[in-house]
Amino acid sequence: MTTLTPYLLFDGSCKQAMEFYQSCFGGEMTEIRVKDSPAKEFMPVLQHEKILNARLKSGKVDLSASDWLRPDRTRVQGNAVCLYLSGETAEELSALFARLAEGGEVTDPLAEKFFGVYGALNDKFGVRWMFHAS
Repeated sequence: MTTLTPYLLFDGSCKQAMEFYQSCFGGEMTEIRVKDSPAKEFMPVLQHEKILNARLKSGKVDLSASDWLRPDRTRVQGNAVCLYLSGETAEELSALFARLAEGGEVTDPLAEKFFGVYGALNDKFGVRWMFHAS
């Protein structure tokens, strides 16, 4: 089953923001820093303390987030929310990826990563979508 989760992108303040949201909504928060993941091997040391992924689950609230980790692109304030589609298999998401990519810009083609299959795109309306399969 595919699920849709808001995904927030922060400029170095992901941990503080997610702790604030946890104080508002309660629930359980998990986080992983770049330095605690295989991503540290291909990211500059300057990025190692940043949050690679954080998740807050509380009742019906489910938020995911990370710090901005694309030094080749500029994070734009107000345009730092993604729609995050996750599912059981890459096949389940590949058709949605292809449809949403029509007329848009694929920024990260669906590909196997150390944490599963991942891809991202901006659709033809400028909405950012991220995809992940276990």
